[in-house]
Amino acid sequence: MKTILQFLTVVLFCITTANAQETVVDLSMQPSYSDQIYYKLSTETATSVTANSWDIAFLRTSAFEFGMRVNSGIGIEVFEAANTAASYSSIDVTNEANWTALQNSETTWSDGAFEQGSASYGFGEYNPATHAVVGSIVFVLKYADGTYRKFINESYAAGYTFKYATWNAETSTWSEDQTATVYNTNNPENKFNYYSLQNNEEVVAEPAIADWDFVFTKYANDYFGDGSFFYPVTGVLHSDEVTVAQNDEVNGMPANPTLTYSEDINTIGYDWKTLNDAWAYDVSSNQAYYIKYSDDSIYRLYFTAFEGSGTGNLSFAFENVTNALSIEDVNSSVAFGMYPNPTTDKKVNLVYDVNTLASNNNEVAIFSTTGQKVYQTNLNTNSGFYNKSLDLSSLASGIYVLQFTSGNNSVTKKLILK
Repeated sequence: MKTILQFLTVVLFCITTANAQETVVDLSMQPSYSDQIYYKLSTETATSVTANSWDIAFLRTSAFEFGMRVNSGIGIEVFEAANTAASYSSIDVTNEANWTALQNSETTWSDGAFEQGSASYGFGEYNPATHAVVGSIVFVLKYADGTYRKFINESYAAGYTFKYATWNAETSTWSEDQTATVYNTNNPENKFNYYSLQNNEEVVAEPAIADWDFVFTKYANDYFGDGSFFYPVTGVLHSDEVTVAQNDEVNGMPANPTLTYSEDINTIGYDWKTLNDAWAYDVSSNQAYYIKYSDDSIYRLYFTAFEGSGTGNLSFAFENVTNALSIEDVNSSVAFGMYPNPTTDKKVNLVYDVNTLASNNNEVAIFSTTGQKVYQTNLNTNSGFYNKSLDLSSLASGIYVLQFTSGNNSVTKKLILK
């Protein structure tokens, strides 16, 4: 049975690829990558956010979890400048050489630069009396234009209370302290809340968790993989609501690919493009990425163009390959699959293999969501591999249940006619 099933998979993949309905997407991060772009595959929705609209992102999904990420994409560096809260008033920027550089994690969203501080909880210590994490680490943010801001998260308890000040290079003094609290209850559909230290305001800088799969952005990459050198790159970080598998596909989508899905948010990353000798980007369309949803829906994506910082333009193509990756063994004798699903022309192909003749009867029946049988047809009763096309143009658009039966064996699948 194994050999026959492999053959069935090959045939279905070949037919599916030939009939695939790819969606081609053209986006722009704008010149100098001034925008971050969030994208949702299932709804084909892009959301643009001004990259420099925020400085710090605050994880808000749980009262028992915290995380603070710096906006490294606009060139902000984070340093631990002191390890006691009392040192906040005496921070001196001339001591920069003695500060410790900290970085966001590239693989998890919750592990931000501020969690890399030397306190037990990165930025502070747990207080058992108040059940809050009290800030003890003084950080300095250094901006691309040379601006310095000192920052301490004074307390975390279902929200972040912090203070900060800006260095005045002309007078060699710190500005008056600004104090703010960002509550976890703000923007309850989002993963992070955001704050601009430059504008002294809280901002919304991402769509709801359910409305994006990945974001095109600049971020700091651990260039050698040992923490010794971080380099700014432009690429893709994916939501932790999905997992991603990368597969090298020189000849296009193969039959029965072996896919290993990862939760690391930089699985797509930045290396799907390379800068050539002409200072233009070559895109590796052979690198395919499979994005898997929690409901087991799977999308295949590959990149087709990237123009760099001059325009910020990029392109990729994707398609829903859920059905192509889900041929089902009814039992040891029967396998069945169908495509495309959803179908836009109300025509659907059935692929089935009866290895051992189980019955004189192989049939397909289609039922409405109310249980009424609206279609039935008999299939070839001999053992072997078959591909049969059904024309369902007589049925109204909507959701149906298709049932394939071979003897005492049956399988049902949801069918969508558009």
